[in-house]
Amino acid sequence: MPNKKLIIGLAGGIGSGKTAASDFFQTLNICVVDADVEAREVVEPGTKTLEKIKQHFGSEVLNNDGSLNRPWLREKVFRQPEERIWLESVTHPAIRQCIEDKLAASESPYSILVSPLLFESGQDQLTDRVLLIDAPEDLQIARASQRDQNSEEQVHAILKAQLSREERRNKADDIIVNDRDLSYLHAECLRLHKYYLSLGPQGSAPSE
Repeated sequence: MPNKKLIIGLAGGIGSGKTAASDFFQTLNICVVDADVEAREVVEPGTKTLEKIKQHFGSEVLNNDGSLNRPWLREKVFRQPEERIWLESVTHPAIRQCIEDKLAASESPYSILVSPLLFESGQDQLTDRVLLIDAPEDLQIARASQRDQNSEEQVHAILKAQLSREERRNKADDIIVNDRDLSYLHAECLRLHKYYLSLGPQGSAPSE
């Protein structure tokens, strides 16, 4: 059986810069598994997960073409926390299985699991270390509002549903404060890339 490779969890709140960081790691030929991508795949038309969601919420949760009506569902679950809990109980196990399969198939020296809900979903249990892309909350709000054309109210609701900045910082092994330009973020990612390459399979420093 091959040795387990190091898995880095990449976390950060909305607008923190997770995608910019993970995109850079991919340019270094590191396998990046994105929980958001897997989350979309498990609710594509024809999947069992989407059928369960339709049965629970009704036909309003689907677009005319049979795909998931994400804006409708997002509004629903953020205004009704109990519905968010139900949705996560259905989607998280399916997403986790997809993530595990892709991480197991990785051929890079280490792999990265990027997830906006790394801790909240328990996906951090799949990782050996956690890299947090951190940013001040006012900067997160400005970035997310501009990028996704969300209202500040929506961004605040998303932030409230996620762990606080302080809680994330306490749980992370490595932190990049992404409050400067892109070149700074890339330099910090490169620094950690070299460090991760020096670590053993489960994130331990090599023995002398």
